[in-house]
Amino acid sequence: MMPSIRSLSVGVAVAFFFTLTLAVLAQEKRAASLVAAPPVPESSSGEAVVTVFSDALLEKDKKAEAVVALFGKATADGEVDDAVVSVFGDNRVTGPVGAAVVAVFGNSYVNSTVKKGVVVVFGDLELGPDARIDGEVVCIAGSIKRDPTAVITGELRNIVSTQGAWLRAWWRECFLKARPLAIGPNLGWAWALAWSCLIFYVVAALLFRTGVEPCLTTLETQPGFSVLAALLATLLTPVLIVLLVLTGGGLIAAVFVGAGVLCATLFGKVVILAWLGRRITRVFGDGPIKHVALAVIFGGVMVLALYTVPVLGLLVFNLTGLIGLGAVVFTIVSGRKREKGATPPPASAPPRPQATISAAALPRAGFWIRMGGLLLDVVVMAMIAGLTSSVFPRFMHRDLGLVSWLLVLAIYGAAMWKTKGTTIGGIICGLKVVRLDGREIDWPTAAVRALSCFLSLMVGGLGFIWVIFDADRQSWHDKIAGTTVVRVPKGGSLL
Repeated sequence: MMPSIRSLSVGVAVAFFFTLTLAVLAQEKRAASLVAAPPVPESSSGEAVVTVFSDALLEKDKKAEAVVALFGKATADGEVDDAVVSVFGDNRVTGPVGAAVVAVFGNSYVNSTVKKGVVVVFGDLELGPDARIDGEVVCIAGSIKRDPTAVITGELRNIVSTQGAWLRAWWRECFLKARPLAIGPNLGWAWALAWSCLIFYVVAALLFRTGVEPCLTTLETQPGFSVLAALLATLLTPVLIVLLVLTGGGLIAAVFVGAGVLCATLFGKVVILAWLGRRITRVFGDGPIKHVALAVIFGGVMVLALYTVPVLGLLVFNLTGLIGLGAVVFTIVSGRKREKGATPPPASAPPRPQATISAAALPRAGFWIRMGGLLLDVVVMAMIAGLTSSVFPRFMHRDLGLVSWLLVLAIYGAAMWKTKGTTIGGIICGLKVVRLDGREIDWPTAAVRALSCFLSLMVGGLGFIWVIFDADRQSWHDKIAGTTVVRVPKGGSLL
């Protein structure tokens, strides 16, 4: 009968606990032997052999209390009083063992007497001709190879058998080496999955070429904004989903948001593969080979090759999805802005008189005056919070945390920018937030600018300090929202 997932989880947890307990006890006894210690008779056992990220070896004709290897191979050719344990490594036991032999995510070879039993989790077990196991033999998600002369006095159980070989191979060759793919036995399923995904991306490029091309243009002409959009989407999506879930009625909306981000990420993979492939196809000039689907094929082959490189493969896997998502998001946002700005007036409408001076043409505000206005806004919000807590003590009996204060400040800023174009601190300092295209600030622009302030703050405030170095005196949240802060001359209306 197939075991439940809970049973397998409990077995793995017990093996880990047993291994770590042996390691701790061995280290404690080693320390105690260094402090006190009378001479050890030759007939008594020696210290435990414990290693981390290296192999543990007990030579023949020597004794040890235990042999434990974490992320290494455990070899016991001598006599072991307690147990031989390896985690993420193989066991080889040819000397007598007084307790058990345990391997987690590794193979075991036993050709000696074991007093209590053998346990192998996600590994294969081989019993040699001189093996004698005075207890149970359990192999989970692996195979057992037993010599005809090997003796087992207890029960022999092989759970899941060799059906877990594919998972063991991927875990050892891919996961532990920080790469999605590797070349080796039992890894054909991973390559089949990877090629299936590439075929899916090629089909998507064939069906949605008109959508891939604008995203490619965005990635090539505005890579910085694509990266910023990727970071912003990655940071804000979990926050948005949590807020929707907490509202109760927004649970379905949260599911749609998550599905939308997933689809955008997959589409972004198509864009990244096409962008990489065009580094090759553009060498051949114009023609059928310039088709975006062929570029996806070339880029996909390059990426699959990079996936096999340790560490670099994992970085490429994550960055392709992240940057692709940013290119898609920024293309959608900029496309909506262009559609709104490109709406022509009705033919019958009389021509509107052009304004002599655009608000965006006013002098840009510098860093220090903007920080002064922000500081005044913080003071104003603190005064309002203090007044509210004194008037309504029952409703304001708990102090708000830093994140809550920042959220309140962001809501305040978005509301003021939409309704007045500035904040109370901005009014005092003569500042106004305007759009670069000259149109009035709407709710989406105000909300994007307010949320983008978190990105500017999370990197040590670099997004705010960017005003000092930027030729257009724009912060990161200004660049994302398409806004800037100007200084209104004396006598000019701020409201």
